[in-house]
Amino acid sequence: MGGSGSKSKGVWPFSGSGNVDDSTKDGNEQSLARVRSFPGATPFVFTRRSSMFFDEDGDLAHEFYEETILTKNGRKRATLKRIQKNLRPQGILKLDHPCIHVDFPVVLCEA
Repeated sequence: MGGSGSKSKGVWPFSGSGNVDDSTKDGNEQSLARVRSFPGATPFVFTRRSSMFFDEDGDLAHEFYEETILTKNGRKRATLKRIQKNLRPQGILKLDHPCIHVDFPVVLCEA
C-alpha cells in the first residue's frame, strides 16, 4: 500500500539516508535537519494505489472468477477458475482526507 511520493532514495525527508554524517546525530536532530533541507515536503499522503481491477466488460473488483463445469465419471461438477488475464488496474486514487505518512517521525499520541 503505497502513498503519494517518490520511491527514489533520499527524496522523502523522513526516511533514513544512510550518510556517515547523519549517524552521529540523534533521531530528533536528524529528522529536523532533513525537514529544514526539504521545505516543500509534507508528512501527509494525498493519494494511494488502488488494489482493484477492471475486466474486459468494465466491471470493477478485487478478483474475477468464471464458473467452469467439469464432467468426471458421468457426474457434473462446477468449479470456479480465477481470471488473471486481460485485467487493467484501477490506478491512483485521491483520498477523501489526507493521511499521515507511515515514516512520520513524531509521536502523535501517547497512552
